[in-house]
Amino acid sequence: MKRTHSFYFMLSFISGLLILFILLPLLRTIILPAQFIGKAIADKEVIQAIFNSVFLSIVSAVIAGIFGIPLAYILARKRFWGKRIVETIVDIPLAIPHTIVGIALLSVFGKNALLGFNFVGTRIAIVTAMVFVSLPCMVNSARDGFEAIDEKLEKVGRTLGASVYEVFRRISLPLAKRNILTGLSLTWARSISEFGAVVVVAYYPMTAPVKIWDLFTTTTLKASAGASALLLIICLTMFGLFRLLLHKK
Repeated sequence: MKRTHSFYFMLSFISGLLILFILLPLLRTIILPAQFIGKAIADKEVIQAIFNSVFLSIVSAVIAGIFGIPLAYILARKRFWGKRIVETIVDIPLAIPHTIVGIALLSVFGKNALLGFNFVGTRIAIVTAMVFVSLPCMVNSARDGFEAIDEKLEKVGRTLGASVYEVFRRISLPLAKRNILTGLSLTWARSISEFGAVVVVAYYPMTAPVKIWDLFTTTTLKASAGASALLLIICLTMFGLFRLLLHKK
């Protein structure tokens, strides 16, 4: 019994250090520059950049859901040649530096590039970069949800006369809803925090991470700290509310 208690005490101590490692920088970011948050709120450019990040990250999460959920269902339900290759391709954005993502997007969508039109410096470019880096969060989470559903439930629906689409809409989607919502929240969180790919394809209009970097390099640490604290409060509030809603569901 003593060994059991000692084992769990050791695990709890290590876990506590990890939690402290996460919380300490965040709390310090919010508490110390509290006096500068008011200045950040009064700065129209900071507010516009935060609005861009919040709104465009929501758009990116919706797009990732529209395109990611069908792929997730196929990966969960079908066996086909090259499936592992497709899964690997989906995870590639997690494995490469995001500045490279920005350069790669420019090679396809930039001026005189593969598709022949220039989206640099537009909100479309920002959304494209956000979707690219966050799509694995959506696909993997939704796929886990679909894989957890007993296929017998879907087969019963088919035997009762429901079409494949009706089974997907009325059985598969509702049962995987929790994982899908989790994927949407993670996609949003990953999108709103993106800097590397976004700064390459669209320095302007600025998103919040780009604006904070601009303040850090051109003004003072205090100015960037105030904007950082404001964005952090907004992100934690929205993410917390979303997780609370998901928990209740």
